[in-house]
Amino acid sequence: MKAVIFTGPSLSHEEAKKIFAEAEYRAPIKRGDALKALKEGKKVLGIIDGFFHQDVAISPREILEVLREGMIVVGGSSMGALRAVELCEFGMIGVGEIFRMFRNGELDSDDEVAVIFNPETFEAISEPLVNIRATISALVSKGLIRAELGKDLIRMAKKMHYSRRSYESLIAEAVEAELLSENDAEWLLRVIKENAINLKKLDAIKVVEKVKEICSAEKL
Repeated sequence: MKAVIFTGPSLSHEEAKKIFAEAEYRAPIKRGDALKALKEGKKVLGIIDGFFHQDVAISPREILEVLREGMIVVGGSSMGALRAVELCEFGMIGVGEIFRMFRNGELDSDDEVAVIFNPETFEAISEPLVNIRATISALVSKGLIRAELGKDLIRMAKKMHYSRRSYESLIAEAVEAELLSENDAEWLLRVIKENAINLKKLDAIKVVEKVKEICSAEKL
């Protein structure tokens, strides 16, 4: 296998393998993993998820080093999107909506994509702010909630620590702040779950698809 993709809470290894079985899938990336992959002879590196606080984050310098050695690096969704914005002018390939929003300045904080996850299964335990933004904005666009309420909910979510973010916690805080009644809260939580947008997962899929496309073109 000449391609390795680092993913976890955004897209499980099992789901990713259904898209591109020929790649090797590893846990969220941390400092030293890119250089290790280079030494192993990998040609294409896909970065989706990465460690922020649980371990030392992958540095732009390390990615730049493997790019200079000829490795193709694709990023999107989470840590991959952040590093792609920093390094796209040096050859790193960024894909997806989250990468686009960071590059255009619509998003400006790493906190937007941060989550806590189970260290054994890599399953996300909290909801990333970028997903909450996408979901609430969609509800406003569909006319399911008022624009003013949507802005208030996003503002409240942004103030929450990333480890506490969930739709349940957000709605509970909205009730406490008297933005919603108990009955409205129950209805809204149901509507949110029916219309939830997992933007990080959608972009993670794009990373895997891009790596697959590159491997096919390069005949790796």
